[in-house]
Parts: sequence; structure tokens; C-alpha cells
Amino acid sequence: MASRTDDARVEILQLGGPNGERLYQQLLRAAEEYDAGHDHEAVVLLARLRDKLPDAAAVRELLGLALYRDGRYALAARELEDFGKLTGSVDQLPVLMDCYRAQRHWRRVDDAFEQLQAASPSGALATEGRIVAAGALADQGKLDAALALLRRKADDVKRPKEQHLRLWYALADLEERAGDIPRARSLFDRIVRHDPHFADVTARRASLG
Repeated sequence: MASRTDDARVEILQLGGPNGERLYQQLLRAAEEYDAGHDHEAVVLLARLRDKLPDAAAVRELLGLALYRDGRYALAARELEDFGKLTGSVDQLPVLMDCYRAQRHWRRVDDAFEQLQAASPSGALATEGRIVAAGALADQGKLDAALALLRRKADDVKRPKEQHLRLWYALADLEERAGDIPRARSLFDRIVRHDPHFADVTARRASLG
């Protein structure tokens, strides 16, 4: 995280010229608003910065994330697309996929997922993309395909990371929607065994009897 902060500072100072330090401080204030959950306030600050520094990848990325959390998916997608073009990074592709999903742009979801897979991302990033892709399939009524996509990576592990818990939870939710209560129950049990405080898993498990 410190490295990314340093990179952002260097970028803003270079692009901002004599106003670079002042603009960087504005980015820090926007980041504070974002971290505090004040997404609308963050968007206002970041949009002003974006207009002054359209080629600042750090600004485009954070603005896209703030717009996403604020539910403004079309605008968020535009910023995250530009972030990807400026940097070549795939780090925000799962979020971009979810923006497309919210707008029911199914082909774009598929294309972004293919791009993510081709980049050989980290396990956490690959899992997040897989979860979004499966959710998009389920939204289209393709529940069998969604289940197959998640089941492929749903084996139990001795020391699961958060990405494993997230995938198991998403799969359990789909299994319940598909009417396979025993399998959903088993997956929720697995999560509870490893982390009983993960999301609302204890309540979800209890609701299945």
C-alpha cells in the first residue's frame, strides 16, 4: 500500500507541475473521504482532480471505485476503463466486470473476464473475477453454468484465505438458489468451521435448518 501511495505522489507531482504538491494533498483528502465511506464527497473531490489531471491513473482509479460504491456504474466503468488504458493494469477488472453486470452488459462482462484470465492474475484477483462472472451468468438464468464455474475452484483447503471463503460463500448462495440445500449447507458449514464470523454465514447456515 505504501508503494502505491508513493507511486501516486510521484505521478501527481510530475503531472501537476508547480501545483503538484497542492493537487496531491487534494488526492489525499479524497482518499480520506473514500476510506471513511463518504463516497459522494470523494467523487466531488476526485472529479475536480480528474478534470485537472486527466492522465493521472491514481485519480482515475480512485474515482472509479468511489463511483462504483456510490452505485453510479456507467460513470464508474468509464473511469476504470481509462485507468486500465493508462496503466495496462488488470487490478480493477473484477470491479469493472461488476459495473458491466449491473448494467446488464453481458458481453462486456465476458470480455473482461477473458482479459483477466489471460493476464494470469493473483489468486485473489482471479477468484473475484470468477465470482462476478458466475453472478452475471446467474443473473441471465444460466444457473448451471454459474455453478460449474465456481465448483471448478471450490475444493476445501486446510488454511483458506479470504478468497476461498468468498468463493465458497458465493457458491453456497447459488446452490441454495438452485434448490440443492444439502450442498449449500455443507459449504456454509465449511466456512463456519474455518471462520464463523465471516459475513453473515452463521445466520445463513442456521436458516437452512
